[in-house]
Amino acid sequence: MRFDLTDLRLFLHVVEAGSLTAGAGRSHMTLASASQRVRGMEDALGTPLLTRHAQGVRPTEAGRTLLHHARVVLQQMERLRGELGEYGQGLKGHVRFMCGTSALTEHLPEVLSRFLAEHPRISVDLEERASPDTVEALRSGLCDIGIVSDAIESDGLECHPFRRDDLVLVMPRGHALASRRRVHLAEVVDSEFVGLPADSALQQLITVHARALAKHLAYRVRVRNFEAVCRMVEYGIGVGIVPQTAAERCARSMKIARASLADPWAERTLMACVRSSEDLPLNARRMLEYLVAPPPEATQK
Repeated sequence: MRFDLTDLRLFLHVVEAGSLTAGAGRSHMTLASASQRVRGMEDALGTPLLTRHAQGVRPTEAGRTLLHHARVVLQQMERLRGELGEYGQGLKGHVRFMCGTSALTEHLPEVLSRFLAEHPRISVDLEERASPDTVEALRSGLCDIGIVSDAIESDGLECHPFRRDDLVLVMPRGHALASRRRVHLAEVVDSEFVGLPADSALQQLITVHARALAKHLAYRVRVRNFEAVCRMVEYGIGVGIVPQTAAERCARSMKIARASLADPWAERTLMACVRSSEDLPLNARRMLEYLVAPPPEATQK
């Protein structure tokens, strides 16, 4: 039985994507080449590794065992690459990172840009995911570092405070609640909303809590970022829910009012989570240390 790293990486991509075609694409292979490699692995083992169904593929019991060991081997190789990178300028480290909408747009760009500028041989695969999905990905070994809300159950993970990230309601200045400092979601749940795309992590969170009130929020328009939400609110299209940092920034140039959301789920701290910092590849460990260090402005006060 001889599997090379290309075989293991292909199998991991196929299972993660749930499709042989998508897995081949992630591995930069043709479908025919990927199919041949998977068949070769199955022939070498003498047992199927994947079951085919209408929506794609799933790993068999043998496939799940191979998947576990493939992740371990590839993580060890990534760790080896990172640590040997200290001695050879040609090697490049790679960190797999997942986070929600707010971290992605409000808190990470600056800190990641500084980190990448200081570590030019490290690249980051950054993916937006809701906090529950990120926690599951961390536990399954699908990413090295995840940023999640502290409201999410994260037993078994090592978590460090990253940034405060309270959510606020933004309204046109003439709104009936514009003079309030704190508002519950229940007070505005029947309003017309401006929101992000339905698949954004923050939008999924808001939808969950609206459903807990037995309500379905009515969206006049969905836009791609927090600035666009606030701009639509300024024009009177509806109200919106955005991170406090975004609301404060937009309020400097837009005619909007803002009020803290009084619901407990809206008062959050973002946590940088890993399975174990001791087991992280060197480059991912460096990034974690960078993320949880005090921001430069905090150290200067």
